[in-house]
Amino acid sequence: MDLSCEYAGLKLKNPIVVASSGLTENLKNMKKAEEHGAACVVVKSLFEEEVCRISPTPRFEIIERRMGKLRSHTFYSFEQASNFDEREYFEEIRKAVNVLSIPVIPSVNCISDEGWRKYARMAEESGAPALELNVSCPHGSISFRGGDVEEKILNVARVVRDTVKIPIIVKLPMQLSSPISMAGMLERIGVNGVVMFNRLTGLDIDVENEKPIMHGGYAGHGGPWSFNAVLRWVAASSPHLNISIAASGGVGSGIDVAKFIYAGADVVEVCSLIYLMGYEAIEMILKELQQFMEQKSYKSLDEFRGKVSGPKILSNEQIDRRHIYVAKIDPKLCSMCDICRKVCIYDAPYKSEKTYVIGNTCDGCGLCVKLCPTKAIDLVSRGKEG
Repeated sequence: MDLSCEYAGLKLKNPIVVASSGLTENLKNMKKAEEHGAACVVVKSLFEEEVCRISPTPRFEIIERRMGKLRSHTFYSFEQASNFDEREYFEEIRKAVNVLSIPVIPSVNCISDEGWRKYARMAEESGAPALELNVSCPHGSISFRGGDVEEKILNVARVVRDTVKIPIIVKLPMQLSSPISMAGMLERIGVNGVVMFNRLTGLDIDVENEKPIMHGGYAGHGGPWSFNAVLRWVAASSPHLNISIAASGGVGSGIDVAKFIYAGADVVEVCSLIYLMGYEAIEMILKELQQFMEQKSYKSLDEFRGKVSGPKILSNEQIDRRHIYVAKIDPKLCSMCDICRKVCIYDAPYKSEKTYVIGNTCDGCGLCVKLCPTKAIDLVSRGKEG
């Protein structure tokens, strides 16, 4: 089985890239990523704005959400920049490039054109095979606030493209009017790849003390909730681009990686999962990806990359809107919990002597099927529910 792929001109042994974070801040951590199977690392971002190089403590929070019995979580953090100065940072890059067998990609965030030029040159001189432009840090500099954010991103890309010859990759924010259009304009400038996307900026409030939690300000928030939004944009964008796409956001398993490949991603950046499970998570998702490919008889990623994108995503006009299904309850499995009746806006379920029954007002929406705790409800074709 061949998991190899290409990203912004770099040959990788598999599609797993450890995203820019404390997980990749120094050579010691980068080695851990390599030892556990990562194909590439993006180093924790160097910020021109020096105050960002010192992160407060504590700076991590796991925010759990619950709706009834359903749970989700947000990985909330205020981990800003690498704590290295520019000399230390690129010396660490130089060491990592010489020691590791996988590509080491620096990441930079600047507040001036001269800063972008300077750091880009230093990255190239350090031997880095490519450079990621962090124009979308959820707790970064003020240079990307305001309505002209898109033009500023394009300007940064032009400045850096005119400065260095190594491949450049732009890490995009999700809050763009059109990510597809932006990626296309970056491609025309000469950018070699885009990351979809950086995390969003969020807020949580300590209601007892009536102030923001942790450090008292906004922070980045990521986690599984973001996966489907990223998947949507990768699937919509990939047919229109000739540059590499790294999908980033919400990966929790090898199946999630496979879904990003189906949507057209070249590689997948992983961060939160490794923070919450350790570097062993890389081995886990690679094993799950391989198992999935074996089950589907895929011998390479190219066999299914982009298979569910573009015209495979139905338009509003193409969607089948016939109501051909209704719910059916298996009386042997029904626990009489009453959940189906409570949530049905069509008042279809009603109580009989020993079970619930679905009445003829059922719309076939499928919600009760997903919420039934005993899996007693299925959707069946209309006319076969009796």
